[in-house]
Amino acid sequence: MSRFPLAFIFIFLVFNPPLGLGADNKPSPNPNVKETHRAFFVFGDSLVDNGNNNYLATSARADSPPYGIDYPTHRPTGRFSNGLNLPDAIGELIGVDPVLPFLDPALTGQKLLNGANFASAGIGILNDTGVQFVNIIRMPNQLDDFGTYKLRLADLIGTEKAKKLVNDALFLITCGGNDFVNNYFLIPNSIRSIQYKLPDYVPFIISEYEKHLTRLYNLGARKVLVTGTGPLGCVPASLARHSKQGECAADLQQAAALFNPQLVKMVSSLNKKIGTNIFTTVETNLVNLNFINNPKAFGFKTSQEACCGQGPYNGIGLCTPFSNICKDRNAYVFWDAYHPSERANRLIAQEIFHGKKYMNPVNLSTLMVMDSNIV
Repeated sequence: MSRFPLAFIFIFLVFNPPLGLGADNKPSPNPNVKETHRAFFVFGDSLVDNGNNNYLATSARADSPPYGIDYPTHRPTGRFSNGLNLPDAIGELIGVDPVLPFLDPALTGQKLLNGANFASAGIGILNDTGVQFVNIIRMPNQLDDFGTYKLRLADLIGTEKAKKLVNDALFLITCGGNDFVNNYFLIPNSIRSIQYKLPDYVPFIISEYEKHLTRLYNLGARKVLVTGTGPLGCVPASLARHSKQGECAADLQQAAALFNPQLVKMVSSLNKKIGTNIFTTVETNLVNLNFINNPKAFGFKTSQEACCGQGPYNGIGLCTPFSNICKDRNAYVFWDAYHPSERANRLIAQEIFHGKKYMNPVNLSTLMVMDSNIV
């Protein structure tokens, strides 16, 4: 799908001002737009993509069955899940309407007030992550798209109301895993693995992540959930490639063990620089490890084998109409070779909302009652 550069959008708006633009150069609010509750904005990779890649010429897509088999429509939506993904589960808990992918043509009018999902499967913190997927929306471009969204929103409800909607909204950003799986460890002797030893690579991508978070703050985000990576060496794809007896891949586990604590430290430092707690980290690696180490305690049958896939542990490739598929999706931690099942996503969302152990500095239920008076 062709995507207009921001320079073109700026020129278009200068010479073709929107209808309702007054003499003071401020858009007049549309009187037909109803007030709405809190908006929700999502950025990141396939763990949170809800269909943007459906509109792109890329192999990183989940738009064919049996993806979506347990979604309300029982049809694939672009979510890498049998049903709901993590943003859906969080959205249910905080009572927001489902948000549309930014590239969905239906994202107009009243639906803009719900927020939007800018995530794109395959992306990472670094622009060279996921190059094999070619046409994906990398993080700087996701943030560009958010800037475009804000222009459309201001045109709809006015500049001040648009600013307040963004400041009051909840944001979720999820990325980092692909910078290891689809970059550093993608092939033996990858460019990044030659350039950096793993203990040096992690601080590098953490520093790049801080730039994205700072830009998100500058764009108006004031309540931001930042999730860490999952247990990269324990997903079915890693077991299929590296495990002999079900043990997790040591190098990928080391990457997760290095990355996640440094992410928490960086976010804490960034909050101190800003002067208030804008960003909240979620130690999803540890949450997922609970499922993996003791699946039966959470009602799962297995944490090693994916529900849908092929090869050892159903961990080779993505889920297709020709894949093995389990009957009881609720019994599996993983839906496919990389992604949690809907039930696992719901349990993670519950931990984000109610938990304390893996949330820093506060859980989501506390975050949602804080005043949005930071400008």
